Amino acid sequence: MIEFRPVRLADRAAIERLTMPSGIRNCDLAFANMFCWQPLYRSAWAVVGGFLVIRFHIDGGTRIGYMQPVGDGDFTPILPALEDDARRLGQRLRLFGLTDEGRDALRRACPGAFAFASDRAYEDYIYRADNLRTLTGKHYQPKRNHINRFRAEYPDYRYEELTPGRFDECMALEREWRRAHEGHTSELCAEQRAMQRAFAHFDELGLRGGCIYVGDRLAAFTYGSAVSDDTFVTHVEKADTAFEGAFTIINKCFAEHLPERFAFINREEDLGLDGLRHAKLSYHPAELLHKFAAIRLRPDEAACKELWQLVFGDDDELIDAFLIRHYDRSRIFSAEQDGRLTAMLHVLPFDSELGRTSYIYAVATHPDFRGRGLASQLMAEALRQCDERGDDAVILIPTPGREWLRGFYGRFGFSGALPATFRSPDSFDFGTGDPAADLAMVRRRDPAAALPEKLACTYRPAAR
Repeated sequence: MIEFRPVRLADRAAIERLTMPSGIRNCDLAFANMFCWQPLYRSAWAVVGGFLVIRFHIDGGTRIGYMQPVGDGDFTPILPALEDDARRLGQRLRLFGLTDEGRDALRRACPGAFAFASDRAYEDYIYRADNLRTLTGKHYQPKRNHINRFRAEYPDYRYEELTPGRFDECMALEREWRRAHEGHTSELCAEQRAMQRAFAHFDELGLRGGCIYVGDRLAAFTYGSAVSDDTFVTHVEKADTAFEGAFTIINKCFAEHLPERFAFINREEDLGLDGLRHAKLSYHPAELLHKFAAIRLRPDEAACKELWQLVFGDDDELIDAFLIRHYDRSRIFSAEQDGRLTAMLHVLPFDSELGRTSYIYAVATHPDFRGRGLASQLMAEALRQCDERGDDAVILIPTPGREWLRGFYGRFGFSGALPATFRSPDSFDFGTGDPAADLAMVRRRDPAAALPEKLACTYRPAAR
């Protein structure tokens, strides 16, 4: 049995002995991040077969995840030990922060056993440090313009090292910044607690930071730590937006004051926020670091994937993303014969102009079992449950190129061809892949109610 220990301040040296020489650049594996966010994620660590393994609670909930093991060579031989640990906790193995190489190693070692997905919102922005220090070249001209305007408007500005005597000012500026971002209260409160933990142990965590002052007023501050020998991670950057260009000037000044050994700067993720994404892309990253999630497939999920690929011919990326983010045993209707999945459909929860809307998705019958009424039986049962649940409408999109399906679905009360769009927190494409073909047939609880001209469907995730 693996003995995991909570990440504590005293563990820094032991953990960094493995992370620092590893060449990793994932911001989640910076010791300061692990420690400062430990109260939320309850991160714990162990060394297994010479590899550092970080175990944590996903989103601070009950599900357990393991970061890609850090060490020299192939980590896949320790997978059975991780699976045993997950099984002991009543869970299946979930791995996070997989690099492209880590994902490929897992695929080779366990073909077909895992589903993989990456989320653009959680990719790390990696920059060449010299680019942020110098801002040379035509594509950085807008940044130089910002800095020149800032210097012209605030000639008395100065850069100062972030020291304990300035922590209170930084927290006051953070509170003002947070008031302007009230739409993300829970995330920002967690970040505030992580900042308080960082300031309480700043030197012990190996943190370094900088401030911009205009006169006696704090205009911006930032801090971060090393994740490996050549990569520094910027954990926090805040600015008073009353000072136009404050973000640009703190970014440049801080990069200039970092030790030369840091060839790369990781400015962490954009969390899917449009403004943050635009700002980070405007600095022209050298790399967007993929961080794949991998989940050990259960037999029913593996069977779903096999049937899906056989019927629709979709690639691993789309099916894996669905299995990881949206597959729910309570929402799949299936038929089996001799332990073999022969037909299936999924009922997914959405809200739309029609009200509470169930979306029947990925209706598939194995070619060897067609013509036996399996799809009809699954449709009848799915619609019966939708009616019992009180859904306002049920929609589906017939497979493009199979016009006969409209007649088949029409027998169950579906009609129309409404242009439909789908929105979900992870941007999964619930359509056909061709927006022009995303024409929904509709079955309403009140058939006499007027239909809108189009549907905008928002995914309603199930509580976990």
